[in-house]
Amino acid sequence: MTQQDLESGASGPADTSVQPGMQSAWKVALEQYDRAADKLNLGAAVRDVLRYAKREVTVHFPVQLDDGSSRVYTGYRVWHNLARGPAKGGIRFHPHSDLEEIRALAMLMTWKCACVKIPYGGAKGGVTCDPKALSTRELERLTRRFTTEISDMIGPDSDIPAPDVNTNAQVMAWMMDTYSMHRGYSVTGVVTGKPVSIGGSEGRQEATGRGVIYTIQEAAKAVDLDLTGARVVVQGYGNAGESAARFISELGARVIAVSDSQGGVFNGDGLDLPLVTRHKQETGSVIGTPRTRPVSNAELLELECDILIPAALEGVITERNAPRIHARIVAEAANGPTNPQADDILRERGVMVIPDVLCNAGGVTVSYFEWVQDREEFFWSIEEINARLRRIMVRAFEDVHRTAIEHDIDLRLAAYMLSVSRVAEATLTRGFYP
Repeated sequence: MTQQDLESGASGPADTSVQPGMQSAWKVALEQYDRAADKLNLGAAVRDVLRYAKREVTVHFPVQLDDGSSRVYTGYRVWHNLARGPAKGGIRFHPHSDLEEIRALAMLMTWKCACVKIPYGGAKGGVTCDPKALSTRELERLTRRFTTEISDMIGPDSDIPAPDVNTNAQVMAWMMDTYSMHRGYSVTGVVTGKPVSIGGSEGRQEATGRGVIYTIQEAAKAVDLDLTGARVVVQGYGNAGESAARFISELGARVIAVSDSQGGVFNGDGLDLPLVTRHKQETGSVIGTPRTRPVSNAELLELECDILIPAALEGVITERNAPRIHARIVAEAANGPTNPQADDILRERGVMVIPDVLCNAGGVTVSYFEWVQDREEFFWSIEEINARLRRIMVRAFEDVHRTAIEHDIDLRLAAYMLSVSRVAEATLTRGFYP
């Protein structure tokens, strides 16, 4: 869809064309893994080990609601692989979370940590719930009960959760406090993404968005794109999307459209981002921001732009809409936004996709910094954190880009080849117990 179409009121494709869940997240994760494993000629034994999760736990637990009634919720925690270190991965609260989704995201975390050389294995967790329908007290009770149910898995030496979709620093504070109460002393390193007042790290909240921008800067150099005046579209105006939009506008780019789960807004001359943010804080959505036109999430993906940042849920770029993606760079701030068939189409069309395991790894990188600071009980300045983050993200991009050029492949396959080979090496070096 062109800006002219939007401004003239032309209708675009139906929202159903990009709804998450059209292709199984686990199926996509396996296909992406298999492509790398084929290219690496992995041996059968290690290939099978890396294909399966090490441990999967499903819990069912009651939560008392404010009206005195109770409801049973279902939660999950999955360890994919621990060959390179303790498990690391977020906790999400979402109505559509299920074991298959969590399993896929745990695998992605394994590759993500290996891609940026962070000494962690991959994990993920979630509770099937609608947190927007819960009061603060109900959300706290749900969080504390879920934490108790998985307390035999988590710990600063075994599994360190972090925020994810619909969870935040406050949820991590409840998790840390619950775990600590069970131990009888404060264990700050059991989670990351906490408030700074109880052992959190400076820069953690904006780390994912900042890391996205560091990789975009490197990708722009690779495709000879001047970020000054570049047109940027952001799908998903949450923590990662909002900070990425803000940081890239500070570099001189023009953010022309953003969206949230309810829809999006467009202004071809560039959005007033402080106004958009303030409007969302006041109303709960970006929809209706003054001096903007409405745009659906499906239409937003197909706008003419230089950089597209999908920062919402998985599965939004598919073989159906990939032929109509106009961006030169797609920077995956979300986990799993592009399926393998869409990857093939985008590569044929010359679109550079910065894969999620690289692009949004800023969050887990600064989570690692937080964990290290908690264990040392010595905290770093924001300047030191951002400098360390930039070095890691730039080095990781250079590694992936060099591999892509050497093998004449896209960045995703290159990132997966590097990540899978590193995890395979660690697995084989440790050997199979007993």
